[in-house]
Amino acid sequence: MRFYLTAVLIIILDQITKWLIVSKMEYGESIQIIENFFYITSHRNRGAAWGILEGQMWFFYLITVVVAGALIYYIQKMGKKSVFLGVSLSFMLGGAIGNFIDRIARQEVVDFIHTYIFSYSFPIFNVADSALTIGVVLLIIYMLFEEKLTKERTNE
Repeated sequence: MRFYLTAVLIIILDQITKWLIVSKMEYGESIQIIENFFYITSHRNRGAAWGILEGQMWFFYLITVVVAGALIYYIQKMGKKSVFLGVSLSFMLGGAIGNFIDRIARQEVVDFIHTYIFSYSFPIFNVADSALTIGVVLLIIYMLFEEKLTKERTNE
């Protein structure tokens, strides 16, 4: 249950921040937070990361339903065995559903976190994207350590 609560909290945070951007800022408006590094910029994305597959909403609907179903299955199956894995999957679930809500309600995803890394303008993203990325990184860490632990157990 705690994994679903984590996903719900991510969804709520994601939707509140997107609502604030849509209701308080004009599209394209940008607010400087840290000069040459961090800005809040009102942006929309009709595709996946970096605008890939723009306008393919039915594809995103289908993929998100399949991925969310798989994440729920693995949370149920593996969450009891590993809290770390459960947290990883819950971050991915919350992020996937957060962007899914945008695609259903707006036919586009609201993005607003705009960073510059060594003068490179990184593509604008949102809380759901951040949660997905954190979840994937945690999953990779889990898989690396799980593989190491498995090898250690078989060598004993």
